[in-house]
Amino acid sequence: MRAVVVTEPGRVAPADVPDPRPEPGEVVVRVSSCGLCGTDMHILGGELPPVTYPVIPGHELTGEVVAVGEGGEGATGPAVGDRVAVDPNMPCGACHYCRIGRGNLCEDYRAIGVTQAGGFAEQVAVPARCCYVIPASFSEASAGLIEPLSCAVHGLNRLPRRPGEHYLIYGAGTMGLMMAALVRTAGAASVSVVDLNEERLAFAESFGLDAAVTSADKLALGKGPGFEVVVDATGAVPAIEDGLGRVRKGGTFLQFGVADPARKAAFSPYLVYNSEIDIIGSMAVHNSFQPAIDVLASGLDLDPLVSDVYGLEDFDTAVARFKAGTGRKIHIAPNQAKEG
Repeated sequence: MRAVVVTEPGRVAPADVPDPRPEPGEVVVRVSSCGLCGTDMHILGGELPPVTYPVIPGHELTGEVVAVGEGGEGATGPAVGDRVAVDPNMPCGACHYCRIGRGNLCEDYRAIGVTQAGGFAEQVAVPARCCYVIPASFSEASAGLIEPLSCAVHGLNRLPRRPGEHYLIYGAGTMGLMMAALVRTAGAASVSVVDLNEERLAFAESFGLDAAVTSADKLALGKGPGFEVVVDATGAVPAIEDGLGRVRKGGTFLQFGVADPARKAAFSPYLVYNSEIDIIGSMAVHNSFQPAIDVLASGLDLDPLVSDVYGLEDFDTAVARFKAGTGRKIHIAPNQAKEG
């Protein structure tokens, strides 16, 4: 089969690899779509410590079960022909954090598309327990957005969620706009977004936000007392530093974007102390995959977030478009050529 293989940082290309076979407790998924994300950029650049190369990246995957290994199919497990979304996270279940119910902080971190073969391939073998059967009514775009939406749901769950508060989100990309949609449903009084990308801001304005600007200085609350909740969905140090200074007294700052592990941000400890600011982190998915599916099933329409779909052979083009910040969510459809 064909798959995108990162042989070492900076070296990536589609290649022929052996077809996967399911081990006991696994299923093989024929991938219909897999989202390109910032984490993939870190893997391509060698900036994610758990990764060993070569690796097939891609962790935002959905598709159809085509084979089931021994013990992979049961009363609640997926069957051949089921349409599934795959939770890429594979906590060990035995370390301290797993035992206290914080599996997303597992000390033996493993994930599909990070530490083992992922979804930028025609097929992939995954643990059956990671598969969630999804409604036939879901569009391909919606199905491919379940994993990132589950991250946003977990981020929302980390927030105090008091109705009537004003939110400022840094980043008008997929994750920032997903978070905006969720906090709106949670009773936010206003939701504003900051981004330097004019194309993204133009789309954000059509997404029901109260304001979409290039600087928080352009917002009334940005010049005044600040916002009860500020969310960074960029991972960019300048945005993080600016956002920390926009939090209202008694407010909350959520670090939701994935930053370069080597980068440092400066902030005022006195400000945090004197204004009683809560700084919260949100890491990946935590008991939020099924809730994300349920949110989509309830009628939340995120399909417009997907702007581009590429086949495996156009992976370089997709990456270049992602890095340029053009378009919105980019999906890779590994079997697109075969399907015409």
